[in-house]
Amino acid sequence: MKCSTQEAETGQSYEIRLLENRKLGDFQDLNTKYVKSIIRVVFHDRRLQYMEHQQLEGWRWSRPGDRILDIDIPLSVGILDPRASPTQLNAVEFLWDPAKRASAFIQVHCISTEFTPRKHGGEKGVPFRVQIDTFKQNENGEYTEHLHSASCQIKVFKPKGADRKQKTDREKMEKRTAQEKEKYQPSYETTILTECGWSWLFVSAVSMGCADMSVLMIAYVKGPKCSPWPDVAYQVNSAPSPSCNGSPNSFGLGEGNSSPTHPVEPVPLGSDHLLPSASIQDAQQWLYRNRFSQFCRLFASFSGADLLKMSRDDLVQVCGPADGIRLFNAIKGRNVRPKMTIYVCQEMEQNRLPLPQEQDGSGDTSLCVYHAIFLEELTTLELIEKIASLYSIPPQHIHRVYRQGPTGIHVVVSNEMVQNFQDESCFMLSTLKAESDDGYHIILKCGL
Repeated sequence: MKCSTQEAETGQSYEIRLLENRKLGDFQDLNTKYVKSIIRVVFHDRRLQYMEHQQLEGWRWSRPGDRILDIDIPLSVGILDPRASPTQLNAVEFLWDPAKRASAFIQVHCISTEFTPRKHGGEKGVPFRVQIDTFKQNENGEYTEHLHSASCQIKVFKPKGADRKQKTDREKMEKRTAQEKEKYQPSYETTILTECGWSWLFVSAVSMGCADMSVLMIAYVKGPKCSPWPDVAYQVNSAPSPSCNGSPNSFGLGEGNSSPTHPVEPVPLGSDHLLPSASIQDAQQWLYRNRFSQFCRLFASFSGADLLKMSRDDLVQVCGPADGIRLFNAIKGRNVRPKMTIYVCQEMEQNRLPLPQEQDGSGDTSLCVYHAIFLEELTTLELIEKIASLYSIPPQHIHRVYRQGPTGIHVVVSNEMVQNFQDESCFMLSTLKAESDDGYHIILKCGL
C-alpha cells in the first residue's frame, strides 16, 4: 500500500504507535533494553529541503517562543525521558522499550500555508513529512547506532480545516463514477509510515545525560530514493528494524526487513584548518565538524581550494551576515585572541639550555626558556590550572600562588591581581614546599 498524505490539524494530538511485533529470535542484535527515537517534522518538497534552515529560522523570528513540534506527555504511554530542545523547534526525542507497547502523541503547531510565498487566502499549503529515526546504544552507551527510519507525508490545517477538507473530498468522490473511483487510493484513518531510504538522519552527538540537542552530526542510510546530501562512505550491516501497527488517528512505523546500520563515531567539533588540498568529501566533513552543516548542500561541489578562494563579502552574501563572517573566520583559521598572555620560566638549572660557544672560545652564556600561558578568564584558578598543565602536575598539588613584592615579601595572588597583570609579563617560577602535605606554593618572580 502506498503511503497517502495524512491530514492533521494544528494543536491536535496525534498518536504515533510504536510496536515491535517480530519474532523473539530477531532480537539477538538488540542487546539493549531501550531504544531512542527522534521525531522530526521536515519539508517534503525537495526545493524547500535545500532552504530548510533559512525557512525554520524565519518561522522562529515570526513566532517567538513557539515550537513547531511538541510531545503531549500526559497522553503518551510507555516512553521515558521525553525531551524537546529549545534550539531544535521541529524535533523531539524519547526512550522506549521495543518489547512493550509505546505510544507518543505529538502536536504540530505550524500550518502548511505558513511557508507559501503569498498569503492572500486560498493558497495550497506545502506538505510536511513526519520522520522517526530510531537508534540503539553503542558500546559506549550512546544512542548513535541506527536501527530504523520511517516517515509519512502530512498536511497541517487550521482547527477544523482538516475535517472540512475531508468532507469536501468525500462529496467530490461520491459524485464520481465507479470506474473513476478505481483510479484513486481509498482513504484510511490510520497511516502506516514507510521505511526511509537514502534519507538523512540527525544523530545526537551528545549522550542522553546532556540536555542540549543542538549539537548534531549527520549520517546517511542507503536506500532506493535520492537525497540532496552528499554520499559518505559507511559500512552496511544487517540489523532489525522496528515495525508497528496503527490505530485510528495514529501513525505507525512500517515493517522493514533490514536497515543498514553502523556505529556513528562522534567527530569532535574542532578548529582544524581547511587545507587547499582537501577534496569535496573532506570539505563536507570539515563543514560538519565546525557546525556549518546547514550549508553542506550549498557547497556540495566545493573543494577546500574553492572555499579558500571565497572572500568575506562572498560568504556574507551567500550565507548571511552572522554565519558568513563565522565561516570566513573558520576558513581562514583565525583564532580568538586571548585576553592576556604571560611568559613563565621555572627557576631550575636544568631548564637552562647552553648556547653554542663562539669560535674564539670566550663567553659562557645560557638561554632561559620561557613558556607562554594564555589567559581567558583572568582568575587565580585558571592560572593554577595553566601552570599545572604546563608542568604536568595535578592542579590540586598547587595550594597557593604568591607574587614576590618589594623587599622580597610574598603577596597572595588574587583574581584582582591577575586581572591587573601587565600583558606579556615575564615571571620566574619558584616552588615552596607546603608544610601540611605534599603540595607546593608557587612564587612568581619578575623575570628578565
